[in-house]
Amino acid sequence: MINDAHCHFFSSRFFATLGSQLTPPVPGDPAVAVPERLGWQPPGDPASLADRWVGELDTHGVARAALMASVPGDEVSVAAAVRRYPDRLVGMTMVNPTAPDSGTRVPQALGADGLRCVCLFPAMHDYALDHDGVDQVFAAAAEAGAAVFIHCGVLTVGVRRKLGLATRVDIRRGDPLAIVPIASRYPNVPVVIPHFGAGFLREALMAADLCLNIYLDTSSSNGWLRYLPGLTLADVFRQTLETLGPDRLLFGTDSSFFPRGWQQPVYDAQMAIFDDLGIDNAARTQILGSNFGRVFGDV
Repeated sequence: MINDAHCHFFSSRFFATLGSQLTPPVPGDPAVAVPERLGWQPPGDPASLADRWVGELDTHGVARAALMASVPGDEVSVAAAVRRYPDRLVGMTMVNPTAPDSGTRVPQALGADGLRCVCLFPAMHDYALDHDGVDQVFAAAAEAGAAVFIHCGVLTVGVRRKLGLATRVDIRRGDPLAIVPIASRYPNVPVVIPHFGAGFLREALMAADLCLNIYLDTSSSNGWLRYLPGLTLADVFRQTLETLGPDRLLFGTDSSFFPRGWQQPVYDAQMAIFDDLGIDNAARTQILGSNFGRVFGDV
């Protein structure tokens, strides 16, 4: 079984948000014009995009995928997809916990909207993890039995770069060690650090070693390796498994737009590493499948 813990739901609302930031503005409907400028397929309505996603999962033999609303406020799009395919799709929402409406938006997302994870980007939205709003997010997640995803390390948003839009980040806000206090206060809330900490591997492993509720995900090409000469992705997998074992590692691809769809090359590259490292079937089952259910809930 393959479950993908890290994908993005690039909805019409997502492209409309990007379009509103372009100068000069794109002509016509930005939900169509922006993806077409990029050479991508316009997503259509959330139900149509959900159909496309599930068809893609079927093609590649993927059982379930976690889909992230990739701008704050777009949880409604992901919620519609999850309602359409509750046994295949898990919903995640991006939230700025310092925003005035986060105190109502998060409980709504994890309650009536049926989402299973809140995604925090402290470097992008410029806040510290000891902010009261972060504590409120964790409290809501604890009450709902949901997870929290926290992006750490290097942060680049490829679609913004392709459109010439700046992404202002304070990478100092992305230290995985800053997660330890809040994760320790909420030991029953699963916390996911994507991309092995995206350049902060040592710190991510330290944080996860201290807090048994911290998981790492394997998603994307892990291009941050270029900052650490001599380190290979196989080395990263080996060290992570030696430190944490296979029960706190989540397979992910960081798939996002169409027609590229689900990133089979990411899966193939990671499976080749599993073969080279001699990772047994029991560990593969955890990383590729069962850990997903522990974090996001079973069907």
